[in-house]
Amino acid sequence: MLSKNQIKLINQLHQKKYRKKNKLFIAEGIKTVKELLASEYELEMLYMTADILYTPEDRQHIISDKELKKISQLKTPQRLLALFKIPERTLDLETGFSLALDGVRDPGNLGTIVRLCDWFGIEQLVCSTDTVDCYNPKTVQATMGSLGRVKVVYTDLPKFLSQSEKPIFGTFMDGETIYENRLPKEAIVVLGNEANGISARVDNLVSYRLGIPQFGTKKVTESLNVATAAAIVINEFKRW
Repeated sequence: MLSKNQIKLINQLHQKKYRKKNKLFIAEGIKTVKELLASEYELEMLYMTADILYTPEDRQHIISDKELKKISQLKTPQRLLALFKIPERTLDLETGFSLALDGVRDPGNLGTIVRLCDWFGIEQLVCSTDTVDCYNPKTVQATMGSLGRVKVVYTDLPKFLSQSEKPIFGTFMDGETIYENRLPKEAIVVLGNEANGISARVDNLVSYRLGIPQFGTKKVTESLNVATAAAIVINEFKRW
């Protein structure tokens, strides 16, 4: 049976301060956990309602459905929950193409963007310190395991951009249409906050302002979802 201390710890990990303190994060669902087990992430413990995935005996714990409901935040728990260790991440300034996020706050958006990076072969995702935590359980769930193949690094974004010699592209509502530019293979592309866009400090460091034109005749929609915009922008850079 799960002890009260185990239940308390796992439930605390739904909050960023306890993930940071214990250097652990939660992953749920067979696909997500299986992908992370195959990555460089180190397993702390796997809690399963049956012997579903092979792990060393000292790293697994068979629990009841009732116990799983006590530690899961999903409406319908998916038979297992794993704790993984949070690794130390360092910036790679030499990466040819990097995506950077400036204040993205929605866990689902970040998770989708991590999946996009995985799909398009972007190995490093640079995030401002006020971007949502990539180890938020909702973000981990949304990545569907892609977190194991994309290095997400949090840093002082203006400082990172000022140190780079690569061209810096930013996405703006009034930017030059992305479809009329031949885009470089090596660059940094910045996407901003869902409500306010790119911050003033980062805006000052952007060399090229890009926009996604709106083709609808009514043109009532104010903006695209940041993850949707990321898919369009990444695709344009990758197709050249």
